[in-house]
Amino acid sequence: MIRKATLQDLDQLTPLFDQYLVFYKKPSDPEKHKTYLKERLENNEAIVFLAFDEDNIEKAIGFTLIYVTFSSLALNKILILNDLFVDATIRKKGIGEQLILKTVDLAKELDSDLIRLRTAKNNSTAQRLYHKMGFKRDEYLYSYDLVVK
Repeated sequence: MIRKATLQDLDQLTPLFDQYLVFYKKPSDPEKHKTYLKERLENNEAIVFLAFDEDNIEKAIGFTLIYVTFSSLALNKILILNDLFVDATIRKKGIGEQLILKTVDLAKELDSDLIRLRTAKNNSTAQRLYHKMGFKRDEYLYSYDLVVK
């Protein structure tokens, strides 16, 4: 089962979010991560979908964190699928696909025709899923970041 997360889901979402950040070599800090998620949900700055174990609907096993923004090139809203994570103990069961399909449904609901994401160059497992789901790797535009301190 997949549903939109609420503030009441923070205790289930936070450990998954923490695992996700550790995967990307960030330090584990559940309290800081919970605060970040709480702010995004309270301020309606992000949409989070949670996947639950079919055998234990009280146990969250995956999530997506999505930001809605705009693109001048698309002249439309776009969804940034910023984070997608499924608990390592339950992967290869289609949960990632289901979370992406829920994101596609959201894009249709919001009349957006583009979902954008980034992933690590060495995350071949995720890349296979994204290709399978119809995502195309951008060979035209480069992505740049500027860290401001």
